[in-house]
This record gives sequence, structure tokens and C-alpha cells, in this order.
Amino acid sequence: MNLPNKLTIFRVILIPFFVVLLLFDLTAYDKWIALGIFIVASLTDFLDGYIARKYNLVTNFGKFMDPLADKLLVCSAMICLVELARIPAWVVIVIIAREFIISGFRLVASDNGVVIAASYWGKFKTTFQILMICLMIADLPSLALVTQIVMWVALALTVISLVDYLIKNKSVMQDNQK
Repeated sequence: MNLPNKLTIFRVILIPFFVVLLLFDLTAYDKWIALGIFIVASLTDFLDGYIARKYNLVTNFGKFMDPLADKLLVCSAMICLVELARIPAWVVIVIIAREFIISGFRLVASDNGVVIAASYWGKFKTTFQILMICLMIADLPSLALVTQIVMWVALALTVISLVDYLIKNKSVMQDNQK
């Protein structure tokens, strides 16, 4: 197993520790440790992709597990934040729905031999979602307004990136049977 795949597995392994530390009061520093774990896990997402592309270590396992690990991490974090009343459930539903739609879209495209690459809108969306989650975990009253603004930007980018994917790849969904 190559290094990028090990980093992806490491990210998945971190998720239960992150969730437990975020949801249960075990120590006075739980949220800060959870934040640190989330940041490390998020950085492994960038790092594994960078290493895989730079050293030509792209594998089928990585193509499948990397996006799954990303979705597990971000969705777990947002669901925990709903439980902690730091983000409205409807915002999380919109964000998770987008992920399901894009995953399904990519599956159909893959069946048709089409690879849908990540767009800049999707990368901006991911960046703002990670920033939003970090701010919400920290839960600093002095940054409440900034946190809300980042949440709205992340939500807008979620919708914009979805529309962008659908418009750019509408041919994938056309029925070519006669």
C-alpha cells in the first residue's frame, strides 16, 4: 500500500476519535484536540492527493477511498455540529445532498467512460466548508459573525459548484439509447 493510500486510511481512522472528542466532555481541552484532529485529517486530504499526482501513485483504491474519506470526515463533523447546535440542520442537509448528487453523477459518468474532474468551484467549496467547520468547532464568541459569514459563503459555494457540475456535464445524463 502506497503513502497516499495510507494517509487516506489514517484520515478515516481519525474520524471516530474526532467525533468522540467533539461530542463528549472527557477533558477541558476536548474541542481543541478535536479541532487539531480535524485540521490534521483535512491536511492529509491535500497531502495524499498531492503525493499521488506528483509521484504517479494514483490507484483505483485511492480514487474510491479518498473522496469517500473526505465525505465521511466533513459529514461527520457537520452532523456533530448540528448536535451541538452550532449549525442549522437544513444547511447540513443541503451540503450533504450536494455530495450525494455529485457522487451519483460521477457514478453515471464513470459507467459511460467519462471522468469528471474536480472544478475550482468544488475546491473553493471544500476550503470554505473546512474553514466553517474549524470556526464552528472553536466556537469563539468574538468570531461569531465571521463564522456566520463563512457558513453562508460555504453554502453558496456548495450550490454554485453543484450547478456548475450539472451544467458542464449535462451530456452525461442524456439518454443515448434509441
